[in-house]
Amino acid sequence: MRTHVYEPAKQLMEVFGECGNRFVVFVEVSEFEKIEEHRSDATIGEIRGQIKELYQQGFEIGLHIHPQWYNAERKDGKWILDYSEHNLCVLARERIVQIVDRSMGYIRNVLGSNDFTPLSFRAGNWLFQPALELAKVLSSNGIKVDSSVFKGGLQRQRGLDYRPALTNGYYWRFSADSNTVDPDGELLELPIYTRMVPFWKMVTGKRIGLQQKGSDGGRSGKGKLSRFRDFLRFRYPLKLDFCRMSKDEIRNMTDNIIRKDQQDPKRYRPIVAIGHTKDLVDIPTVEFLLSYLREKGIPVVMCEQVYKKVTEF
Repeated sequence: MRTHVYEPAKQLMEVFGECGNRFVVFVEVSEFEKIEEHRSDATIGEIRGQIKELYQQGFEIGLHIHPQWYNAERKDGKWILDYSEHNLCVLARERIVQIVDRSMGYIRNVLGSNDFTPLSFRAGNWLFQPALELAKVLSSNGIKVDSSVFKGGLQRQRGLDYRPALTNGYYWRFSADSNTVDPDGELLELPIYTRMVPFWKMVTGKRIGLQQKGSDGGRSGKGKLSRFRDFLRFRYPLKLDFCRMSKDEIRNMTDNIIRKDQQDPKRYRPIVAIGHTKDLVDIPTVEFLLSYLREKGIPVVMCEQVYKKVTEF
């Protein structure tokens, strides 16, 4: 955890802080709670302190849940996760309520604030389908923003299909289906920004290296084949991921967004970039992104500011 969470988070805090910027930290509560419960990694105490420090310094703390951790078992020094619960949306309502309540309790305990309520949520593995019950539960707990959707996303085995969202705008409300605009929906969707590109543009040395370093997430041989089929499309969603992209990719994507804004400057375009601490192998690229945004006069904001702006309209 020191290498995959604590140290890279510390680096990001420093880089953003030097520019006077802040970001949203989606805290993976279920994994942290289980690690703390089993005392399987001594770094967890420092991570708790780091999360509280982030909060005190004005970084937005969002809720992030990989529910397969809550029934996890520790055997022979290894974790065995319950992948029958990998998608929070397909669980019984009672179980959804239980997991959300538990996760909210943990983050409040970490922050030392019994009345803390995160504004934003991101589902584990981006799984926010079917949305209705989870959206209601999150909304009833005071959460107002989701940022799980990435337009054009497809994971057949996990039941994720965000291709219909390609026709949506830069944000929308939803209720029963995170792809479908519902002006009266429980949550506001701020999708992770993607650009549809030829599939071969996803094949870079940086991405391949990070993919090989990562795990298969419990996938069987059949699951790996299904994932391979997901990639067999002429156009694939390239996420604005500052850990996996190169400087040239970031520059090209940013310039494309700027051109669209120049063509229609009255339209509000909140752009969500992402990054995982375990993927942070290239701090200079993050520094480049922040520098390039500053050069172009593009502010870095959090979900809180976007939500206020959107609800003013």
